[in-house]
Amino acid sequence: MKLRPLTAALALTITLTAATPALADTARPGTAAPASDCALPGQTGWTDEGHNTDYTQFQQPLGTKHVLMLFVDFPDAPATGSLDDYYRELAPAQDWMKQDSYGRLHLEIDPLKRWITMPQTSASYGFQRGITFDQQELYVKQAVQAAAPYTDFSKYDMLYIVPTKTASAIAFSPTYLYDPTTAGITVNGTRIKWAITFGQDMYHWGYKVADHETSHTFGLPDLYAFTGTDVHPYVGGWDLMGNIAGPAPQHTGWERWKFGWIDDRQVACLPASGSRTARLEAVERPGGTKIAVIRTGESTAYVAESRRAIAGDANACSTGVLIYKVDTSTQTGYGPVQVVNGNPGATAPTGCTALDMAAYQPGQSFSDPTTGVRIDVLHRGPLSDTVRITKQ
Repeated sequence: MKLRPLTAALALTITLTAATPALADTARPGTAAPASDCALPGQTGWTDEGHNTDYTQFQQPLGTKHVLMLFVDFPDAPATGSLDDYYRELAPAQDWMKQDSYGRLHLEIDPLKRWITMPQTSASYGFQRGITFDQQELYVKQAVQAAAPYTDFSKYDMLYIVPTKTASAIAFSPTYLYDPTTAGITVNGTRIKWAITFGQDMYHWGYKVADHETSHTFGLPDLYAFTGTDVHPYVGGWDLMGNIAGPAPQHTGWERWKFGWIDDRQVACLPASGSRTARLEAVERPGGTKIAVIRTGESTAYVAESRRAIAGDANACSTGVLIYKVDTSTQTGYGPVQVVNGNPGATAPTGCTALDMAAYQPGQSFSDPTTGVRIDVLHRGPLSDTVRITKQ
C-alpha cells in the first residue's frame, strides 16, 4: 500500500470569548444547509474517512454481523488453556460495539469449540517480521481449510482467528481484507472476505482490539502514526482507531455519521460562509444533534462534538467540546483525523497525554485564519455543549 506524506500542520489560535447560552440548533438566514453538503468523498482508494465507502470491498456496519471464532494451534506451539477463556477475552467487543453504534450494529461471535491445528509452525508465517498480504492470506486459507469439516462458513460474515497463547511468534493482530480482483479464499463455495488474525497483543489491548480491527472491515483507516517516535500525535486516546488503550477511545461522531449510526438530521452543516449555533448532545449517548461540521474544501472539514465520560471509560482525561480536522485525501497512518488541542499548556495527570486534555470549555474558541473557520464554545450542560460555528 502506497502511503502519502503528512500534510502541513494546522494554523490555529485559541482565544477567550464571553460564554453565551444557546439551547437549540439555529442558523442565520441563508446559512442552513443539508448535512449532505458537508459529506466528504474518500480520495485514497483504500480505507479513509470519506462517505463513499465501497461496500463491495468493505462491510456495511449496520444490522447483525455474524462472526465465526476459530481457535488455532501449531506444531511448534500446542494448544493450552480453556477455549472458554479465549472467547471471554474478546466477547465484550460485542457489547462495546452495540453501545458505540446506538444499537445499530450487533456483533454476534460464535466460537467453534475445538482446536484447529495449522499445518505450518507459528514462526513460519512472518508475523514477527511484519506479515505481507500473501502470507496473511495463506494463514487464513489454511485455518479455514482445516476448520471446513466442522462448520458452515456460509452462515458467517467474517472470521476471528485466535491463536494459542503459546504461539509467541503470532505477535500482533492485523485485519485481512480480501482482494475482489483475485481468486482469494473459497471454502465449500463461500468466499472468505474479512478476517482478523489475532496475536499476542490482544492481551495488551484487550477486547477493544477486536472492535478496532473490525472497524477496518468497515473501511476505517488507522489514526495512529506509521512513522516517527510519537505513535499517537493525531488523535491520542480520543478515537478507537488511534490509541486503543487510551482513556476514552470510541468512534468519533464523524465516523458514526460515515457508518450510518448518526442520521443526517443529527448533523449541523456549514458548507459555505455564514454562522450557525448548535447544541450538541454528547456522542456517548443516543439522540440529539451530534456533530457540527464546517466544510473547508473538497476533502477537508472541521468537526466539533460534545464528549463525556461513559461507563468503562470513566477515567476520561477531559470532557467538553472536541474539535478536529478531517482530510479524506490523507492516507491511513498519516493523520486523516487530527484533534486540535484546546489546552496545550495543561498539565496532564498520570495516565493522560497532553492531547488527551484537548477538549474545549465554555469561553474558549478555535480559529483557523487560513480557512476562515471559527468555533466558539458558548455553554456547557450536563450532557451537552453549545457551539457557534462560523466561516468567513
